[in-house]
Amino acid sequence: MKRLPGKKLPLTVDKITKLMADGIAQAVAQYWRTRAAQREKQQASGRADHGLRGAVTGGAQMHGFIELFTSLVVAAGLPPQRVSRKKAVELPGYFRPTKERDMLVVKEKQLIAAIEAKSQVGPSLGNNFNNRVEEAIGSAADLWTAFREQAFRDSPPPFLAYFFMLEDCPASNRPGAVQEPHFRVFPEFVGASYVRRYELF
Repeated sequence: MKRLPGKKLPLTVDKITKLMADGIAQAVAQYWRTRAAQREKQQASGRADHGLRGAVTGGAQMHGFIELFTSLVVAAGLPPQRVSRKKAVELPGYFRPTKERDMLVVKEKQLIAAIEAKSQVGPSLGNNFNNRVEEAIGSAADLWTAFREQAFRDSPPPFLAYFFMLEDCPASNRPGAVQEPHFRVFPEFVGASYVRRYELF
């Protein structure tokens, strides 16, 4: 993905919209190319995982989105060296020693932003949906509790983001069943597809 120059640009709503539209299209295309390449590589090596798992365990699928977020940070005026990706992405937690994020923005020992980027594709969505929700809630609770306990020194409240991409497929749009052995679930979840469940979350 083409990066923007490391100088401040006047960011207008129109420019941000265009950056996002162009960048997301490129990132989505890179996501599927990376998944396909990883799966082919694993199959060729004879160590392929079962089902679609091989395209997930290889990682790196979301790098295009991290590139996009980095471009937006640089366009807003921060130099690219303030952005950490792949390396130096650990933050102290409160319920665990550290947690790796996909992208950090740190300026003058102050935490500006922490971003995670995740994805989910069909056909198996049920358990993965629950795992993603628990992961996002737990990760946020851990960071904000650490922030409350001044783990990040004198940092102001940082921008915390959990970016998620869900495949638009029959499995994600199909109405889902709920189990209610003792108590009724909230009505908005009854018959809701996984797309709708993620929207509610």
